[in-house]
Amino acid sequence: MTDDVLTTDTFTLHRGRAPLLVSLPHDGSAIPDGLAARMTNEARRTPDTDWHVSRLYAFARDVLGASLLVPRYSRYVVDLNRPPDDTSLYPGQNTTGLCPTRRFTGDDVYLEGAQPDEDEVRARVETYWRPYHEALQAELVRLRDTHGRVVLWEGHSIRGSDLAFLFEGRLPDLNVGTSGGASCAPALQRSLEQVLGDQAAFDWVANGRFKGGYITRHYGRPDDGIHAVQLETSQRTYMDEASFVYDHARATGLQSVLERLLRASIEFARG
Repeated sequence: MTDDVLTTDTFTLHRGRAPLLVSLPHDGSAIPDGLAARMTNEARRTPDTDWHVSRLYAFARDVLGASLLVPRYSRYVVDLNRPPDDTSLYPGQNTTGLCPTRRFTGDDVYLEGAQPDEDEVRARVETYWRPYHEALQAELVRLRDTHGRVVLWEGHSIRGSDLAFLFEGRLPDLNVGTSGGASCAPALQRSLEQVLGDQAAFDWVANGRFKGGYITRHYGRPDDGIHAVQLETSQRTYMDEASFVYDHARATGLQSVLERLLRASIEFARG
């Protein structure tokens, strides 16, 4: 149901017809060979990837006609959901940066002495970060100008427990972030919370530990017709967190809820 596909070395954009853009900035897992040689063995496995989210959200493109933006490269190359000046999104809390040197466990990404310097970070921003954001901005404007309003849906996932470096205890299954309500209209947030409240399969929270990353906060401009929502999904809801293997049965149950959330987003944008 998409109009056309733009494929570059750094991302693929499926241009759809619905007033919804699904961005998956941490779906990529590729690492250039020269860079991988500087990383630890564990980091080369890219364990902090948002595993399988493009598969999880494929229905948004195929069934709902949404636009879908998917990167090729790992967040270890550059984190597309961080500001280009690397300002912390969560001051006072542990987090990972624009070109991460620590994994979610707090362990090193790089071999000793192999971390990127400032010049390399700037070069990665130009090569990998900027093209993604230029495509994201252009697609949002196209959809907003076509429909009057557009919803930007940031699809993320993370291991939901045993990540004491980032948070204590167990993360809820579904974590909605709207920058404390600033990145979307209250009516959209109420609609999404009603969908979540009407289901009992997954526990959820709005603007808890994850309130939305750079993309949600930067592009969410309700007064300009662009409404942004981030959903951080605990990976136990659709895969095996230890082996990274996709679990079709679990994923099918999750996709049912995701589809209701995205349909509510489209209905809001068309409202």
